[in-house]
Amino acid sequence: MGPGEVEVQTIDFPSFTVQAGPGVPEENVGRECHHGVILRIVSTNICGSDQHMVRGRTTAPEGLILGHEITGEVIEKGRDVEFLDEGDLVSVPFNIACGRCRNCKQQDTGICLTVNPERPGAAYGYVDMGGWVGGQAEYVMVPYADFNCLKFPDKAQAMEKILDLTMLSDIFPTGFHGCVTAGVRPGSTVYVAGAGPVGLAAAHSAQLLGAAVVIVGDLVQARLKQAASFGCETVDVSKGDPKDQIEQILGVPEVDAGVDAVGFEARGHGADSESEHPATVLNSLMDLTRAGGKLGIPGLYVTGDPGASDEAAQQGSLSIRIGLGWAKSHSFATGQCPVMKYHRDLMQAILNGRAQIAKAVNAQVISLDEAPQGYKDFDQGESVKFVINPNGLVTA
Repeated sequence: MGPGEVEVQTIDFPSFTVQAGPGVPEENVGRECHHGVILRIVSTNICGSDQHMVRGRTTAPEGLILGHEITGEVIEKGRDVEFLDEGDLVSVPFNIACGRCRNCKQQDTGICLTVNPERPGAAYGYVDMGGWVGGQAEYVMVPYADFNCLKFPDKAQAMEKILDLTMLSDIFPTGFHGCVTAGVRPGSTVYVAGAGPVGLAAAHSAQLLGAAVVIVGDLVQARLKQAASFGCETVDVSKGDPKDQIEQILGVPEVDAGVDAVGFEARGHGADSESEHPATVLNSLMDLTRAGGKLGIPGLYVTGDPGASDEAAQQGSLSIRIGLGWAKSHSFATGQCPVMKYHRDLMQAILNGRAQIAKAVNAQVISLDEAPQGYKDFDQGESVKFVINPNGLVTA
């Protein structure tokens, strides 16, 4: 409802026709979605990306219904849905994708060409992402459901692991994607900048991929403690350049792979840690990643930041040391994670006990009415992944 202001309201029950509303492009109004399903939400999570909007650090309009991390039960299906039935429990990727365009057919579902008239890529309840209604609610409509929804094979088993499975909609695949694009493999040394939920998910993913040492850097002690709780080394960047602490851990001031899980609201290191320096993490990662290494950048960067300290940063232009990256032959991977590239395999890792992502990110269940307070607590740096339980179906 404005910077720092989130509230619970009664909204219309979803339909299979896109309605006018905050952030909905005119070209999307009236769009028929007979390929969609209506879900009763089982769990929906508060994401750091939501916080950027709530803080007023994007061009998100007031009245936007938040929520792009969605797990739910099918209660109604459109006439064109073939492979889902009422009662199915599904995970919904935060990317909305048609499954038909060139990019979708190449597994680049984060930049679908048809679901957002304004730019490639769409998401639920997110700024500039097509105006699709978010899922921090009791019910939501999911378009192109046969393509988008991941059905859990055993509903009872899924509910037993729902706190892990709810992370499949975004942060687990996103953290995993950051590690894959950074080239993490068995024996790698990895530095993850940021110990928020995505950073913790990336750290757990690096372990799953066989990394020898996973180092996590942050300014918040509670988040560093959470990273250490599942076997990560930690770096307190308020004490200075992370390279120095990395050298104490590894014997050398560099790693094989770097992951940026911070994004554009980055702060400086050492004495500058109280002020924002949006290019800090990217420049630091280029400095401490070995020559020939890769940088995975799942952290969010935006084209419009009204809260930035200078005019260039307000337009997403940062002072990046691209010459350093070029000299070290670095590879960079940016953009939305294409969730469907990973979520089925990660589901199997969860169901078969290979991944404990809820424990890694410290999942905590709250009611829908408690969501505004959850946003406030998360904004204060609390090391918790808040899972909203709008219909009382999560009993963990």
